[in-house]
Amino acid sequence: MKPSEPHQAVYRPSEPSASEAQPSADGSTAPWAERLGRIATEKFGIDSWREGQFEALVAAAEGRDVLAVMPTGHGKSLIYQIPGTAITGVTLVVSPLIALQREQAESINESLGEGRAVALNSSLGARALREAWAALDDGGPRFVFLAPEQLAREETVERLAQLGIGLFAVDEAHCISSWGHDFRPDYLFLGDVAQRLGAPPVIALTATASPHTRAEIVERLRLRDPLELVQSFDRPNIELRVVRHTGDLDKRQAVLDEVAGLQGPGLLYVATRRSAEEYADEFSRRGLRAEAYHAGRRAAERTAVHERFLRNELDVVVATTAFGMGIDKPDVRFVVHADIPDSLDSYYQEIGRAGRDAEPALAVLHYRSEDLGLQRFFAGRSFSAEDVEAVFRVVRDSGPLRAAGLKRETELGPRALSRALSLLEHSGTVLAGSRGYRAAPGMSSERAVGLAQAEDESRQRIDQSRVEMARGYAETDACRRQWLLNYFGEEADPWCGNCDNCLQEGSAEEAEEREAATPDDWSIQTPVRHREWGPGLVMSVEPDRITVLFESVGYKELALAAIDSNDDLLVRERRSD
Repeated sequence: MKPSEPHQAVYRPSEPSASEAQPSADGSTAPWAERLGRIATEKFGIDSWREGQFEALVAAAEGRDVLAVMPTGHGKSLIYQIPGTAITGVTLVVSPLIALQREQAESINESLGEGRAVALNSSLGARALREAWAALDDGGPRFVFLAPEQLAREETVERLAQLGIGLFAVDEAHCISSWGHDFRPDYLFLGDVAQRLGAPPVIALTATASPHTRAEIVERLRLRDPLELVQSFDRPNIELRVVRHTGDLDKRQAVLDEVAGLQGPGLLYVATRRSAEEYADEFSRRGLRAEAYHAGRRAAERTAVHERFLRNELDVVVATTAFGMGIDKPDVRFVVHADIPDSLDSYYQEIGRAGRDAEPALAVLHYRSEDLGLQRFFAGRSFSAEDVEAVFRVVRDSGPLRAAGLKRETELGPRALSRALSLLEHSGTVLAGSRGYRAAPGMSSERAVGLAQAEDESRQRIDQSRVEMARGYAETDACRRQWLLNYFGEEADPWCGNCDNCLQEGSAEEAEEREAATPDDWSIQTPVRHREWGPGLVMSVEPDRITVLFESVGYKELALAAIDSNDDLLVRERRSD
């Protein structure tokens, strides 16, 4: 949310924080809450808060790490913008999209004055880039936006370290997690970068993250006793529908007819670049202002599509998953999927771009069970023992090494290196420290490869389980909103009144009967341990079964009858909190 947008008054702190006074950029010694509240009002026009916002930005200003999982449109950017204005030092913001970097920098400059924020990215010419760095060296800008790929460069990190980084904000933080729906290898090195920049307070921001994704964000960014704020995932203004098909041609025609008949602006998500082009061409023939957006188009073309969509010059954008992260458009009226996504994480992130203005919006999934085969194929990734062994040998023989050193020594591409290093680190064969990566003591290369392969197989099982949870959403005859919210570990009523199943006659009575039949001796977020699969969390409870998210194998449905008849099959564990 831009600071200039209307701000929903949901929460107002009644008293200033009791925290000790600390020095700030202006030399003030007033309590942080008082100072930050004044800055919010005077500079950003904010005097009321959505739940969790104020608590998070005070914690960041006080020097505490923060993980904020808040819905799209909740104002996550304020969590670094306001304390970044108050503290000494530069606030570094890692953001994956150039368009989003530019948008956030412009927003800050509108509030604080021109030149207070700069975005350093490939869209700048050589001269503009030199001028931006010179301004930073002179102490002008207080905020600098970069892509994670830029922080993989040794010279960039060294130059940033000289600026004095006061806050380190990571937007779209789910990209760091192999559990996340949009994993990006360059995010893996951000924990190391933060340490090299003097270990400033880290703010990790994302709109959707399942429990395991949140745990991996904390681990990989090396967050220290972070304040974790997880807001409700519910978007009740979005009507949820699934349309089932038996034939591919029938599905395609139905998608074309539906989107052409909807009131935009809207988004149509497809699985391939070719489909994006074909649908966009057909919509144009039908008189719609339509464009395709995918990674195969030139950067300038993608930027133009994005900007035209924001200016309401397009009725529909037909896109692969490359489009939409961080999109700041409140009036998207529909999000239609022509193909089932790889997980509900991806699906919920994408439909969350609809109805950010809290007005009614529509999310439709066109589903054909045969389409799941493609997602199962993508979930079965290939394992490269050669890459893993090469990385381990370099770390063992030359470590500790930082990311730049590993790239130089292994000569692997960024994605191959990140994947191999992620498997080695997760399997415990490579350890990350302040000086770089080193091999675990006494570890042989043969054993390292074996453990990494076992980790890879576990991840494939997890990915397959998420495909099955997406199938369950598409095929359930119960409330779809409850299914989605349970997937993220959130309690939900069994009847929402705004999905296709709940809109059917008699659905409310059926939901009451289902709820009455659901056992009350199991509850969501109960920690459990399975005899074979180890620790997990209960994610949903139905009359005859529960769904558990296991660390080792992902989502599994377990029949309550089987649990009752096997005393040690699944046992409850004491909560860590």
